[in-house]
Amino acid sequence: MDTKLSQLIALFLCCILLVVTYSGCIEKEQKSEESKETLLPEAQLDKPSVLPDWKDGKYHDYYGTIDILNEFQIKYPNLVNVFSIGKSVLGKDIWCARVTNEKNNEKKSSCLIDGCIHGEEWEAGEACLYLAEYLLINFGNNETITHILNSSEVYLVPLVNPDGRQNNRERWEDKHGNDNSVDLNRNFDIYFGKLRGHCVRLGKLFGRIKIPIIKIPFVDPAFGWYRNCGRYAFSEPEAQALRDLMIKLNNNDFSFYVNCHTATHEIVAPWATFKPPFTMKKDHEKVLKSMGEWIVENTEYDFSMNSAGKIGGIAMDWCYKEFQIPSFIFEILSLEYDAFIAENKHDHLVHWMKTTLPFFIYLLVNIEDLHEWRTPDIQPSFPEGVPPEPLK
Repeated sequence: MDTKLSQLIALFLCCILLVVTYSGCIEKEQKSEESKETLLPEAQLDKPSVLPDWKDGKYHDYYGTIDILNEFQIKYPNLVNVFSIGKSVLGKDIWCARVTNEKNNEKKSSCLIDGCIHGEEWEAGEACLYLAEYLLINFGNNETITHILNSSEVYLVPLVNPDGRQNNRERWEDKHGNDNSVDLNRNFDIYFGKLRGHCVRLGKLFGRIKIPIIKIPFVDPAFGWYRNCGRYAFSEPEAQALRDLMIKLNNNDFSFYVNCHTATHEIVAPWATFKPPFTMKKDHEKVLKSMGEWIVENTEYDFSMNSAGKIGGIAMDWCYKEFQIPSFIFEILSLEYDAFIAENKHDHLVHWMKTTLPFFIYLLVNIEDLHEWRTPDIQPSFPEGVPPEPLK
């Protein structure tokens, strides 16, 4: 009897011990879950991105561009590397800024955005500087921007044509080209120097005479103007420098290219050349059309493919031909900023810079998909006021 009683008491004590132990585990698990619930919102907190503190009218000429790039490099030494990719006709350095987290040594995709290949198109160069500052001031605070600079190298060339940007000649066509009066965006090796591509192979005649453009009287500029494209493809040092940079990037997961301009208020995809060298692949066409739909829905810019104004020798088409990556012309500003008047309008700088961010960030957050020609499906978030309300 004593033995049975002892066994029952031992069994009872074991049950009590199990209940207490199990209850303690549950309590610990509940506390752990409560702790997770308390910490989770803070761990996932993504501070909204902020915009650069720019002022209207504060444009950066060649020397101002050097100053701001040097400022970036000094202030953000682990995020910015500024270097020259070549020299202009007059010997000015063509500066490039590589923006990435240098401390992250993982394999990264690369991209190239440039501006001011036409000297009078100031806002095209400003867009590169504005994007650089936006990325830099938000790294480490905003999750999206931090991921971009951890996973990609963003190459920015604000002034492809520093001589054209810096000169003070009165006629817009003299500011358009380089110091040889060659239109650099007609100097690339794709349907080069063809009259049907609205180009003439002039260069700098006899080493002295500059003829930027030939105009047929009383004919619309879209049909009756012929640009000086240089004596041969890549005759100009500025075009050579841009070409050589692209070739280097092609060894580093080159994923997209944007050639910024003003002022026809649209984003253009290949082909713009009069005679494409090959038929675009169906999957490429599908991706570009999908991107066009996103652009129209999320920005104030129009989108076009296979442009009606067929021309030859342009950087976008050459890049697509050579490297088979998504390539674009980004025409900032609206149509009222007439590209064919002597004095181009330059105002509402901050507004126009804000209009560029959605497209740039959309490309950057989807860079891996673009490299593989997959339809980009990541919808980025933007800071308050982006995109801005269109100007009235």
